Amino acid sequence: MSFWAYMLHCRGGVFYVGHTDNLEARIAEHHAGKSAYTRQYLPLELVWSQDFPTRLEALETERRIKGWSRAKKLALVRGDWAAISVLAASKNGPSTSSGRTGEGNTP
Repeated sequence: MSFWAYMLHCRGGVFYVGHTDNLEARIAEHHAGKSAYTRQYLPLELVWSQDFPTRLEALETERRIKGWSRAKKLALVRGDWAAISVLAASKNGPSTSSGRTGEGNTP
């Protein structure tokens, strides 16, 4: 069984990021207004998706992308990995998934 992380571009320029085990059915639910959040942002368009072997990997990817800036999400939609890398490197401090600061340092 496959799982997907996906991103929708909604009315007003809003991005919605989620994960599912049935991408086609989940997108249909969004289009039908069955998602409380995206219902208010119809119409919407699937702009990115990637499949994963486990639900955990799809969920972790969803959570990671939700924390990204708009510019980084747009770069992902374009498939612009160079821009994603530059945007990741320009962030001040470590991301929430990149580790802890000051570990092993004494005050």
